[in-house]
Amino acid sequence: MGYFLRLLQLLSTCVAFSLVAGASTLQVAAGNWSIFVWCFCFIVTLIILIVELCGLQSRLHLSWDGFLITSASCATFLCLSGSIVFATACIQLLPHSPFGDHAIVVTAFSSLASVAYATEVVWTCARSGEFSCSVLTLPGLLHRLEIFVACVIFAFISSPHLYVHQPALEWCVAVYSLCFLLSAVTLLLNWYNWDNRLPVPVPLVHLGLTLLSALLYASAVVLWPLYQFNREFGGQPRRSSDVSCRDKLSSYVCTWDQRLAVAVLTAVNLLVYVVDLVDLARRCFYQLLRLCTRPPGSLLLSVEASSPSSVIL
Repeated sequence: MGYFLRLLQLLSTCVAFSLVAGASTLQVAAGNWSIFVWCFCFIVTLIILIVELCGLQSRLHLSWDGFLITSASCATFLCLSGSIVFATACIQLLPHSPFGDHAIVVTAFSSLASVAYATEVVWTCARSGEFSCSVLTLPGLLHRLEIFVACVIFAFISSPHLYVHQPALEWCVAVYSLCFLLSAVTLLLNWYNWDNRLPVPVPLVHLGLTLLSALLYASAVVLWPLYQFNREFGGQPRRSSDVSCRDKLSSYVCTWDQRLAVAVLTAVNLLVYVVDLVDLARRCFYQLLRLCTRPPGSLLLSVEASSPSSVIL
């Protein structure tokens, strides 16, 4: 089943990329983000398939099932975002392009790749017997939702002209990139058993990273609309004031629409980080409360049982 899903993922992403590469009009529609998504997912899936065929997963010091679940869930969101961006662009180009059938096929295969990756997540969780799969828990869903929203934001800011003219907007792009990396670090901490390797507990590390991401997004949710839609800071408060929105080819999603989409998605991701932060703080508080309310005798016995001297004696 796993090999069948990976072959389907390789076929879907390869067909989507190949059809786009063969037509310059479709390359314009796909943009840099969709092409990157299909190539990245194809390469990662190919590496995973080679590792499993060679039996190298046992030599890696990580939870292979956890890695498969995380990579497949991220690929699901990536391919889904690529499908949405490509389909949105094709709405503009289909009436003016002879490659309408190719665009429909590309969208279909990109969506098929999303379904294949999502199926792998469910199948891996069921095969490993982990009914409390991290993807199906609230923290797992929130982490992957943060990554998915960030991926959609990257798709809308793939054109540098949206932010290169203002340092504050460049700061917002840096915030999106840094928070995306912090979310990736959080997933990496879940792959490895870092409980005994870090000087602080892993939940506190997650809490600190989430708090930092929430504060960074709070700055972006203020700066991005301020410098994009306030005339005093060089923004365009109305859609009609954007020249690109007057073009017939850009009547659906023009530059002003992309700016508005990024502003809305920034607020959405900030809300997700706040919910994640509250959930992490609640769980850390309950863990601390259980430790404080534990009887002194049981706490002393647990400390003595875990100390090396008790084993020697």
